[in-house]
Amino acid sequence: MRSGLLVDDDALYLQTLQRSLSKRGVQSSTATNAADALRLAGEGPLDFALIDLRLATESGLELIKPLRQAQPVMRIVLMTGYASVATAVEAIKRGADDYLLKPTTVDTILRTLSATAEAPPEEPQTMIPLSRLEWEHIHQALAETNGNVSAAARLLGMHRRSLQRKLAKRPGPERKPYDD
Repeated sequence: MRSGLLVDDDALYLQTLQRSLSKRGVQSSTATNAADALRLAGEGPLDFALIDLRLATESGLELIKPLRQAQPVMRIVLMTGYASVATAVEAIKRGADDYLLKPTTVDTILRTLSATAEAPPEEPQTMIPLSRLEWEHIHQALAETNGNVSAAARLLGMHRRSLQRKLAKRPGPERKPYDD
């Protein structure tokens, strides 16, 4: 696995993921919409594509089949923060090789990308801290309310000041489990 395509409408997430994969020796191109993704897929061989389910006004599900046609041997993984059994099944039916829930670790992504049908991915070696999951959930609510803290607090069922205190804290890094 040497090169891939990252498709997400969140430019900051794309930049962070691309940098993290680059540190692991994996080169990638990025696209924020389906048209750019298809153009990049047609430019040369790719080993994988990580596709977000929600791409602004488009669906990542609609992108699976054309990408599979452009790159038949490419590994396609659909990633989403809005997981459901229905979308997972639909993604696999359309030709995706796997389905991941965001947020996830780069280690999990790499294990998923290197897994084959004969050798399923091994159990994750790291856990995402609860504070990080909470942080992502809060930012998802903020995105849904266009950055309105009061509306996000109502959406999350908490007081605005409590939300502001949580936003002032940054979550810690992922940790390896203790060896017993």
